[in-house]
Amino acid sequence: MTIATPALTLKQFLNLPETKPASEFINGKIIQKPMPQGEHSRLQGKLCAAINRVAESVQMAYAFPELRCTFGGQSIVPDVAVFRWSRIPRLPSGRIENRFTSHPDWSIEVLSPEQSQTRVLGNLLHCAQHGTELGWLVDPDEETVLVVWPDQRVQLLQGEALLPGITDLDLSLTVDQMFGWLTL
Repeated sequence: MTIATPALTLKQFLNLPETKPASEFINGKIIQKPMPQGEHSRLQGKLCAAINRVAESVQMAYAFPELRCTFGGQSIVPDVAVFRWSRIPRLPSGRIENRFTSHPDWSIEVLSPEQSQTRVLGNLLHCAQHGTELGWLVDPDEETVLVVWPDQRVQLLQGEALLPGITDLDLSLTVDQMFGWLTL
């Protein structure tokens, strides 16, 4: 949903109070994300857990749910933003920063029923244009994953296809296995 507001700068947008669900600043417009529902929440939680299970203990990367990432003149909130360990912003004390002002290394979006696939794909392409290594657009209705590569090439995966992860991360997860998480 686009919120009609007078023209704002990115800086002005970032000074606004956070909304629930989160709003994004895309091409000068404020767009509120839809409220996550059951399938979306389940996939988001399981993806974060699966990625962190193989990446956190070796301090390779960390998957953050609903993390605001501000870069390239936009401020987006991927469903899962994965940052390589060395790129996680930290305070001098070593404690994690609250604001992330760079692209994620891997951006994952789970499509909600009322969400525009074009807009979400646009976010993933914006990420690729600014250095993101990998993007996924997960479509629970179609049980497919569109993979966005750094050169903005898009690949459709389904069934037993092995899902790619960022370089050196051995996730070993197929499309069918991921959508199998929806059955309790």
